[in-house]
Amino acid sequence: MTTLHEIFNLGQSAWLDYISRDLIASGGLADWIAKGVVGVTTNPSIFEGAIAKTSDYDSEVKSLAEAGKNSSEIYEVLTLQEVGTAADILKPVYDKTNGLDGYVSLEVSPLLASDRDTTVSEAKRLFKALNRPNVMIKIPATPEGISALEECIASGVNVNSTLIFSEEQYAQVAEAYIRGVKARVEKNLDPKVSSVASVFVSRVDSAVDKLLTEKGKTDLCGKIATDSIKFTYERFKKIFSGSEWEALEAKGAKLQRPLWASTGTKNKAYSDTKYVDDLIAPHTVNTIPPATMVAFVDHGKAALTLEKDLDGAKARAKELADSGIDLKAVCAKLLADGVEAFNNAFRSLMSSIEVKAK
Repeated sequence: MTTLHEIFNLGQSAWLDYISRDLIASGGLADWIAKGVVGVTTNPSIFEGAIAKTSDYDSEVKSLAEAGKNSSEIYEVLTLQEVGTAADILKPVYDKTNGLDGYVSLEVSPLLASDRDTTVSEAKRLFKALNRPNVMIKIPATPEGISALEECIASGVNVNSTLIFSEEQYAQVAEAYIRGVKARVEKNLDPKVSSVASVFVSRVDSAVDKLLTEKGKTDLCGKIATDSIKFTYERFKKIFSGSEWEALEAKGAKLQRPLWASTGTKNKAYSDTKYVDDLIAPHTVNTIPPATMVAFVDHGKAALTLEKDLDGAKARAKELADSGIDLKAVCAKLLADGVEAFNNAFRSLMSSIEVKAK
């Protein structure tokens, strides 16, 4: 029994924010599952580290290049293979939890973040290619991506909506998910499609702390991101309640759980388990990078923490606004920066594969 099992018993699922060939081949993923991990997420930065910055895939890149595959085709072969293998390893978790957990996420090309129609077609193609019930296709929550999410859910594609930074952006994602589910019900299709809404945490503190320090408001540092998650969780409970949602749920619709992402501690002044310890609540997921996962298993605390001090969070939000810091503007910039960071990682990965292939 680890702290990961303990938070699962409290209603929160721990997913590992990492994948690599070595993790799978060495039995490392199976070890994490034994310790209580119940899912895996990936992104272009993770695959860049796994493929471009190690020699683990070199022989396969060579074989694929010799077979005439270009960089994009090589990337797709490698990522589909890794995600598919991880999904197979996690399938018993999917079965044991009746489809609640056991998922692996694969992101559509971030270069498509402003292209709604191509995102939809790519999401459908990748989901079909993987052909497993326990995979999710990650789609950035840009305006175009939120529209793509709705269409994908209506088409029966499991979706991980990513790069969410604000409560308002989260609400748009959740409402798009519900519209997609309703579209399935209206067509007499099974509404049981799986989805999570990935809300980024530590990056908000990194951005806001800098502004607070400039204004001499250091007493608020390290608190705004967690407070924002408290408000998002309250919004989640409101959206997924009431007669409309209950009618969909009665037909088999599943909750779109909020997922806390970017939960590694970037500021060394804060606890290395801060964004896990402080964000525990029922019907949520926390996708945790390996170093933070190790720390949480070693000395993390499993307790229902997220809904505590909501009045304090409201007071701090007012103080933040009164200080002249526009959190909505900060979050909008973080979304743009996040898309660009994934774009850069993807471009770098394509370049590295091309170099390796040559």
